[in-house]
This record gives sequence, C-alpha cells and structure tokens, in this order.
Amino acid sequence: MTRIISGFAGSQPLAVPKSGTRPTSDRVREAIFSALDARDVIRGARVLDLYAGSGSLGLEAASRGARIVTLVENSYGAAQMCRKNTDAVLKAAPKKDGPSIRVSAQAVQSFLAATGEGFELVFLDPPYELSDVELGHNLLALTPLLDPDALVVVERSSRSPEPFWGPGLAAERRKDYGDTTVWYAAPVLADN
Repeated sequence: MTRIISGFAGSQPLAVPKSGTRPTSDRVREAIFSALDARDVIRGARVLDLYAGSGSLGLEAASRGARIVTLVENSYGAAQMCRKNTDAVLKAAPKKDGPSIRVSAQAVQSFLAATGEGFELVFLDPPYELSDVELGHNLLALTPLLDPDALVVVERSSRSPEPFWGPGLAAERRKDYGDTTVWYAAPVLADN
C-alpha cells in the first residue's frame, strides 16, 4: 500500500491506479525526501510533479510544507486518482495556511509549453519505457520554468543512461536503489 510518509498527512493511504503506473517505492520516496529535507527545499516551495501517477511525490511534498503543488498526469484514470488523493490530503491539511494543490490532466510536453509558472522543486518520474529522447525534450522545455535555485529530481531505471540535461541543467548527484536510479539536477547559471 502506498502512503504519505510524513508531515500533516503522514500515514494517509493513497489510491494507486490498477495499471499503467509504477509508484515510487516507500524506500525510495523516503530517501528522496530525506535528501530534500536536508537541503531545506520543500517548505514553502512551488512544486511540480510530472508524470504524477498517483501523485505520491507531489502530495508528499505538500504534506511536508510545500506551498503550491501541481500534479501533471496524462492518463485519465491516473488523473482521477490524483484528484481523489489530493482531496484526502487537503482534508488532513491545516485549515489556515494549507497548501494549494491542483491536478492538470494533460500531456507533460503540452503542460510545459503552456504554463508560465516558475517552480522551485520538480519531480519527473516517467514510465521507464519513456524514451531518453522524450525525457530530454521534457527537460529542455522545463529549464526556462525553473527558479535559479530550483532542484529537479528524476527517477529512472538503473539501466537507463544519464538523462540529457541540455545546456541549462546539470546533474549534481546520482543515487541508486536496486533497479531505480534517482538523479538530482540544478539550473546552470549563465555567464554574463
């Protein structure tokens, strides 16, 4: 069973689509959020969860103090699960100063092309079968939307090569958890 690990919605169960998604394991999610807590990047952040699936990464961030969370999921069934899970998390949220969470049911590339928002923390947990080329296109489209001190977290199969970050992003760290690899990347500041 997938659950929120910590924060105001800690232990809240999350509905997971029966097929078509690969939820991040609790072990990997706990490791990711321990690293993010150590960097103090969650509280008050504007968070984007691309290929959200059940929304577990974005909703975990909301539970731990993110201010605004956007879940992007193209699959109708998974987007419905994101909405259901969002409602459950918001019911547990503090009445005053709770997070704003929205679900965008559209393709990642379409969302990135249409949004003008800026983000401080971004999760990309695409299906493992998503091509490296398409992931590279996502990262290129995402880069102009990142705040200068943003952090991008990409989850891939350990058999996948390092993502193509493009000229505006650079990998800071790689962490392996069995057949899962988590990459942390940050914007590269252009020289003036």
